[in-house]
Amino acid sequence: MEQFFNISVITDNFTYFMIGRFPHGPLGGVGLTLYLAAVSCVLSFIGGLLLGLLSISRYPVVRYPVLAFINLIRGMPLLMVIFWMYFLMPALFGKVAENNTVIMALTLFTSAYMSRIVVAGIEGIPKGQTEAAISTGLTHWQTMRYIILPQGLRNMIPSFVNQFVSLIKDTSLAFIVGVSELTHVATQINNRTMAFPTEIFVFIAIVYFILCYAFTSLSRWLEGRLAWRKAI
Repeated sequence: MEQFFNISVITDNFTYFMIGRFPHGPLGGVGLTLYLAAVSCVLSFIGGLLLGLLSISRYPVVRYPVLAFINLIRGMPLLMVIFWMYFLMPALFGKVAENNTVIMALTLFTSAYMSRIVVAGIEGIPKGQTEAAISTGLTHWQTMRYIILPQGLRNMIPSFVNQFVSLIKDTSLAFIVGVSELTHVATQINNRTMAFPTEIFVFIAIVYFILCYAFTSLSRWLEGRLAWRKAI
């Protein structure tokens, strides 16, 4: 059995799978995967919020270009967006670290999807609240800031967590431009050993499953908490 499924390649390289060469070199493996996902998620939240608000602007000169940008990004594969950032950013800004190009690509791609979550959350708030707030003298943006967004964002949390789970899986495409995240590390180890591809890729599949299942469970817990608070 050991001949067909030898876990020694996992135990011997476990630290490399988890953090790459860190602290004696750049962070890699699971650590870099989570770093890419976390930074991209925070930036995507900000970007998605801005794009979502601008896409429902009352001014067509603002709304239509933003909607065109959102539909353009959503209509393209993430791999293409990564290649765009990989070749475009150095051309515009000089030498840019591969990690930053991937973060930018993930941010643009995920922001486009998060913007629709924001719009759905805002549209889920009864229109009467907007009308009541405006009748008290609040401006449109004051109403959005103080009345609509606080309620809408609470309803968006489970969807944001689900998008974060998707983002963790999307980081696996970063290996195509040489970023040393989990999939790239697994490929390096597989190319070095040339004997245990099944063990290596089954292991990283299990790691991705554990990460995604943990955040999916968090999403279900948040949905339950929000439903319980609404019931009260």
